[in-house]
Amino acid sequence: MTVMKRYVLRLFMSLKHITANVVDRNNGRIVATASTVEHSLKDTMECGRSCNAKAATVVGEVLAMRLKVEGLDQGQGRGIHADARKEIEKKGFKNQTKIWAILNALKNNGVKLIIDDNDDHDRPF
Repeated sequence: MTVMKRYVLRLFMSLKHITANVVDRNNGRIVATASTVEHSLKDTMECGRSCNAKAATVVGEVLAMRLKVEGLDQGQGRGIHADARKEIEKKGFKNQTKIWAILNALKNNGVKLIIDDNDDHDRPF
């Protein structure tokens, strides 16, 4: 069975780290990931006690580059789905800037994002 929203962006945030994954819902595997836990990213930024929107932007840019390498920056024509409202509700209002920083970094680097509303209307970002 083929899922209409095949590629989905999932975000994980703690006080110290930010992780962004793109998941293929057909087979349940992660196709691309970027995180502040990685040594290559950790060494380039000063997260200290907490990560900020600048770190989230870097995570989004790295994820966009990895999606391009995999050839999935267009999500095989259907785009990559992200439910911003759900992510903000899950992570809390104070992480809203980090979530939008990741989404904007993906969009600015040529990734076709589709922001899902709760009304089941999809709109391209």
